Amino acid sequence: MSDTLAERIAAAGLDASGPAVPRHPDIAEWRAPTRADIDAIHAVTAAADRVDHPTWVTPREDVADTFDLPEIDHARDSILAVGHDGRVVAVGTSLRHPDASVRIKAYLQGAVHPDRRRRGIGAQLGRWLHARALQQLADTGSTLPGELDLYAQDGNDGAVVIAEALGLRTARWFTTMVRDNAQPVRESSPPEGIRLVAYAPDRSDDARLARNDAFRDHWGSLPTPPERWQQFVGGPFFRPDLSTLALEPDGRIVAFCLASVNEDDWASLGASNSYIDLIGVVRDHRGRGLAPRVIARTLQAMTDAGLEKAVLDVDTDSPTGANTLYEGLGFVATERERVLTAEF
Repeated sequence: MSDTLAERIAAAGLDASGPAVPRHPDIAEWRAPTRADIDAIHAVTAAADRVDHPTWVTPREDVADTFDLPEIDHARDSILAVGHDGRVVAVGTSLRHPDASVRIKAYLQGAVHPDRRRRGIGAQLGRWLHARALQQLADTGSTLPGELDLYAQDGNDGAVVIAEALGLRTARWFTTMVRDNAQPVRESSPPEGIRLVAYAPDRSDDARLARNDAFRDHWGSLPTPPERWQQFVGGPFFRPDLSTLALEPDGRIVAFCLASVNEDDWASLGASNSYIDLIGVVRDHRGRGLAPRVIARTLQAMTDAGLEKAVLDVDTDSPTGANTLYEGLGFVATERERVLTAEF
């Protein structure tokens, strides 16, 4: 592509000059958030979570972490809606992915408190986020492809209507799958020369590079930069003892299964559980049966730790046939989430 994103956005009849302050009779003030708003943001997000995906709730730590991410400028990228009673009732952020090597991507993330829905607040929030995301893409001056993404849980029809009104269309579905760890884990030895070990902190960047290689051909995936990776593996929920690395004799990481535990989700799911965040095999080692082996080791570690369930999310059109793999390991589909996308 030779024309810039700004030119392509303009050619589509869209304005990338930036968002105007929304207006709504139920909202006394629209403003940018500060660190002092972390609890208020989390309160809205958690209330929305309990309606939109009742088996898990966004941790407060995840909200707080956004104020330390270099790619988010809350003064420009985020907005709060404050009701006449002084309570925050809606929140939103347009997050541009920090990697710009392949495409320029922004995520529209927002929530309206369930007791303030169906009043048009979400539509106003969505228009603001869309305008800010277009501005973020245009301001890069890049000629790379551009993309806007919005994730909506199956059943969250309001979010879908808002996204479609902004020109986004459903591009992909992801499925949540749950496994009862009372099922025995099938034992199998790794291929000759491969060792399965627990994750070790001194392998952090090696694991990041393995993740970036493994996910290069996965839909929607972009490389994870060191800062964002460290926030994940150095965070309060990541569990090195449950996570697995597959190593070649020279120590190179060729496969991984990384897991976390958030005890706040246990009541929502009705059982103690661990979430499998990432499963991958570097591309020159695919077809050797490494994925089921690293998963099996992690599942056994969960069982040994007394965790009743394992949870993961999978792209329904995964190029590696992950759905079939997970079903064979005892995972059962429970919920679905769609990704609505606009490309430029």
